[in-house]
Amino acid sequence: MTPSKPARPIRFFFDGKVVEVEGSATTRTVLQWLREDARRPGTKEGCAEGDCGACTVIVGEPAADGTLHLQTVNACIRLLPTLDGKALFTVEDVKPAADTLHPIQRALVDTHASQCGYCTPGIVMSLTASYERHLDANTRPTRQQLANDLAGNLCRCTGYKPILDAGERMFDAPAVRLDTSAALKALSTLSSEDFEYRAASAADASCETTFHAPRSVAALAALRLAKPDARLIAGATDIGLWVNKQMRDLGDQIYLGEVAELRNIETRNGVLSIGAGASLEEAWSALTSNWPVLKETWLRFASPPIRNAGTMGGNVANGSPIGDSAPVLIALDAVLLLRRGEAQRRIALGEFYTGYMTNQLLPGEFIQAIEVPLAATADTLRVYKITKRFDSDISAVLGAFRIARNGNSISDVRLVFGGMAATIKRAANAEAALRGQAYSEAAIEAAAEALAKDFEPISDMRASAAYRLEVSRNLLRRFWLETRPDDPLPAHEVSVWACDSEGGAK
Repeated sequence: MTPSKPARPIRFFFDGKVVEVEGSATTRTVLQWLREDARRPGTKEGCAEGDCGACTVIVGEPAADGTLHLQTVNACIRLLPTLDGKALFTVEDVKPAADTLHPIQRALVDTHASQCGYCTPGIVMSLTASYERHLDANTRPTRQQLANDLAGNLCRCTGYKPILDAGERMFDAPAVRLDTSAALKALSTLSSEDFEYRAASAADASCETTFHAPRSVAALAALRLAKPDARLIAGATDIGLWVNKQMRDLGDQIYLGEVAELRNIETRNGVLSIGAGASLEEAWSALTSNWPVLKETWLRFASPPIRNAGTMGGNVANGSPIGDSAPVLIALDAVLLLRRGEAQRRIALGEFYTGYMTNQLLPGEFIQAIEVPLAATADTLRVYKITKRFDSDISAVLGAFRIARNGNSISDVRLVFGGMAATIKRAANAEAALRGQAYSEAAIEAAAEALAKDFEPISDMRASAAYRLEVSRNLLRRFWLETRPDDPLPAHEVSVWACDSEGGAK
């Protein structure tokens, strides 16, 4: 057993100083603490599930280059203990001084971009993150880049045009920067040792739960082995909903966000290794640098705050049939590096799932990295996501297709679907109809017909079974039209939502 460490308060930079929090449940969210304890009502609750963006805040984390790395996150699903050692900025921090407005605030006023005003604080924070990032890079965003940055902010008053106008106009005034120097100085004085926090359970005040935050893979492995029933937490983009919507007690928790080794992304020996703790934003950026065709998938995966908080390892381990990472990674022949104590093993991601949200992890085992071979970068790859809206929506069907050809003959094929059934899986019969065949429309049609043998699609609020089967067949046909040897069609001719070069729908 790993000896228990002395518990201490949660410490983070907020409102110009380091604050200490103790006595709050380990599942208390940042939003709850802001509104109920800190009395900062600017940050709003809209959906309590990380979808609407009304609760958007900025979290700053000291970076290796000596700067404070700023990222937007959803306060409604961010657990308070995960702020330890970081800085928290809210809409109240944006105003530079009394009787003045920040360029962002002034632009929103001047363009009449705030109507009911409920969503405005979250929009201000998303624009602030964009503003700071572009000032650092000495660039000015295009209108589409601003739209991408604001993809996680919903406006029920439909004021998107003036909001984008404000995003463009905020760069016209003299720059006003968010002061991060005080945060960096204060955070440098905090302990960098493994962190443990204990508090009464939100579900049962007579029970105590512990939040563990190890800082090395070795410490994580030992802790996970000693506490195999503890809940692993990374971005909590799904677990946060368990807390908010289902009122679930998580018990003891092990937080992965402080393990630097888990956030490494590197290429070695022809393999792209993505640490399980790397954010979705970082992981998709790495994948897209090797497979540029994945850019649309990256931008449509989720909102920026979700991609900043969530991890690819968490998305894969979750095993939801509507998770968008796994189909793509299976199509790319990804392998999972698993660890249990000192022992490591590898398993193909396509063999990892055993049923609905179940997998082959052993007690005390966790995903350490996702390894993606780069040998197939020359293969033909396409990923298609079918949703009811373009931005920040859950897939009704996601198809990830990869074909390798020897001349005009199909030498290898991967057809992977998410959203079709209880598990993400390859379409074995459809693949068999293609493998070894000439790459032709007739072969694609044979594969489309074979899909009925591969899946018994589900019916739910997102789509009927009949729709899912038909759209999966049509995605194969779209794949053929885009990649046929003679006269392939550009993406915008086969999809109303095909992205342009900046990620906007054409």
